[in-house]
Amino acid sequence: MAERKVVTVSQLNYYIKKRFENDEALKNLWIEGEISNFKAHSSGHLYFGLKDETSFLRAVMFRSSASKLKFRPENGQKVMVKGSVSVYERDGQYQLYVSSMEVAGVGDLYVALEQLKKKLNAEGLFDPSHKKSIPLYTPKIGVVTSPTGAVWHDIQNVSTARFPSISLLLYPAAVQGDAAEFEVAAGIAYFNRRDDVGLIIVGRGGGSIEDLWAFNSETVARAIYRSRLPVISAVGHETDYTIADLVADQRAATPSHAAEMAVPALSDLRKHLAMLNHSLDSQVSFRISSYRDRLKKIAESYIFQQKDQLFRNQIQQVDMLSQRLDAVFQESYQEKKNNYRILAEKLAMLSPLHTLERGYSICLKDGKLLHDASATEKGDSVIVQLSKGHLKCRIEEGNEENYYDR
Repeated sequence: MAERKVVTVSQLNYYIKKRFENDEALKNLWIEGEISNFKAHSSGHLYFGLKDETSFLRAVMFRSSASKLKFRPENGQKVMVKGSVSVYERDGQYQLYVSSMEVAGVGDLYVALEQLKKKLNAEGLFDPSHKKSIPLYTPKIGVVTSPTGAVWHDIQNVSTARFPSISLLLYPAAVQGDAAEFEVAAGIAYFNRRDDVGLIIVGRGGGSIEDLWAFNSETVARAIYRSRLPVISAVGHETDYTIADLVADQRAATPSHAAEMAVPALSDLRKHLAMLNHSLDSQVSFRISSYRDRLKKIAESYIFQQKDQLFRNQIQQVDMLSQRLDAVFQESYQEKKNNYRILAEKLAMLSPLHTLERGYSICLKDGKLLHDASATEKGDSVIVQLSKGHLKCRIEEGNEENYYDR
């Protein structure tokens, strides 16, 4: 009996994996299919499946390759992928290891553009309510573009022709390539930090979707959205339309058109000022005429023409009130006068002078009233006050008994 050859599961899976990897027919394959069960792992690796009408193939795209994608894969997308078939030893399953991916039928950049549009629109970056108005005139304008391209020269020529004293500030930025989106965003941020700039123009000439990609980037879109200054987007030719155009406060068909939008023609500005001056004069004249008519109507109104009649009743009422006040005053005065007389008579009855008039007198010693005869001695001088006049007397004899009691 032949001896059994036993191998482990790991050994078998490893053997099969090597057979797959050594098969040239399974390397650098281009496979078309629909993405299914897509999952983007936090590690940056992408796990998904490719399917057609009858079959399904597991696939993985590691972060080093996935980071180069211009679009975000989604379930249901039809794609063409390049990769090699191998075996995942742990599960004993073969799968496709993807190195690159393209959208079938349309370009990757087009899909990435549509995906970003959808995302930014959902966040409100295209909302018209967020857009700022372009000022009629600002003495200083910031321009973010390449210093060597035709855009900068076109904007200068058109602007100075329209308004010779206009001031243009250039922020030199790459307008295509990997660094372009970051330089353009930095230029927008730079002008927002200045206090003397009132408007920003962001632009470049025309080109392919690849050439214009910096202006379709999320970096530039969010820089425009965050800008406190109005932004005019002037990217490409009239038929080119970028995300920067959608986010900007105003879109210009060409850089020259952007200059026309940003800089008023001096002659037009003079006409506008003349029109405003005429309008102001007309409004002031109308107001003066209107107020003059109102004043005339007020002067001719009953209240001013018949002012004596208007206050006649009030004047008569004041006279009546004045008479009543006089009567009340006289009555009150007479009553107070009578009361005073009665009180004066009562006070007079209590007065020592009244007692003196009845034949009595008052005796004073040293200016003090004498009540007791014992308070005097023989030879003392006293004053006797009578009803009329007084007497200086000297004491001859004093007696403590009352004179009328003897």
